[in-house]
Amino acid sequence: MKRVIVDYKKLTPEIVSMLVQKYPDGYGDKDIITFKNSKKQTIEAVEVKTEDTIYLVKISTRLQNTMDDFDIDDYDESNLNEALVNLLQNETDIDD
Repeated sequence: MKRVIVDYKKLTPEIVSMLVQKYPDGYGDKDIITFKNSKKQTIEAVEVKTEDTIYLVKISTRLQNTMDDFDIDDYDESNLNEALVNLLQNETDIDD
C-alpha cells in the first residue's frame, strides 16, 4: 500500500469527500498523526484510506474550511481527481 502526503493545494473532491465522511464533525487531537518529513520538518496530518493508498492530508485552517464548505454534489465524476484549487480557479475565471 502506498502512502501519499497531500497538501491543501493538491486536494481533490474525492479526497475531501473521504475526509468529510470519516470526520463528519471535524477531526480532533486523537485523529492527528505527527511525523517528520524528509526535510526533518514536523508535519501534522489526518489519514484517509482507499483500497491501495493511504492519504496523509496536511492539517491547516484552509483544510478545515474546505471540509466545512464541501458538498460532493457540486462536482461531477469527470473532475473528482482534479485538484480543488484548479477547479475553484476555473470557476473564478468563468465568473469573471
